[in-house]
Amino acid sequence: MKKKDTVIFDLDGTLLNTLDDLRDSVNAVMKKYGYPQHSLEQIRTFVGNGIGKLMERSVPGGRENEQFEQAFADFKSYYTDHCQIKTKPYDGVVDLMKCLSEQGFKLAIVSNKNDAAVKELNEIYFSRYTNAAIGERKGVRRKPAPDSVYAALDQLGSDIEKAVYIGDSDVDYETAVHCGMDCILVSWGFRDRELLESFDGAVVVDRCAEIRELLCS
Repeated sequence: MKKKDTVIFDLDGTLLNTLDDLRDSVNAVMKKYGYPQHSLEQIRTFVGNGIGKLMERSVPGGRENEQFEQAFADFKSYYTDHCQIKTKPYDGVVDLMKCLSEQGFKLAIVSNKNDAAVKELNEIYFSRYTNAAIGERKGVRRKPAPDSVYAALDQLGSDIEKAVYIGDSDVDYETAVHCGMDCILVSWGFRDRELLESFDGAVVVDRCAEIRELLCS
């Protein structure tokens, strides 16, 4: 991998284990409307394409359900207020970001989670190291479209050639491809290692130390 000076991170499944809070928030809305509850493993398969898709997969009938839009609004409100109850960084993540920051890397977070929650979680856990944190916003295409990554690079004053994208899913890989960026995929997130290894050109890692070795050597 060529020398980099910028790292764009996915959030859920890459930096933070958010699955429990996502499940609890989805199920709070399901309970309100009398819909079936979802298991942690079900929610794991629902995430990755933004909270709209998460709720589309969670609400019976999806967007065809006449109560979908209100249920979706309720989820966004509930999750923003409950997005850091059980959520925590994966082992080694904070030390990795500290190390990269100290070595002069510019760091950003780009997520399909709603923008308010992304900024709140960044402020709680990573803001001392990051220079930008961008979530899903109205009128901006979500990943795997490159728009939010381009916006982050613009805020950082960085070039694509010197940036690397780090994520945990097929959506993250496709985002990197659409941006023309190198890609590192972590095996500790929401997708199986076997799937990640099937993506041409992606580097799959099991530990944060491996990211340091790749970027700082």
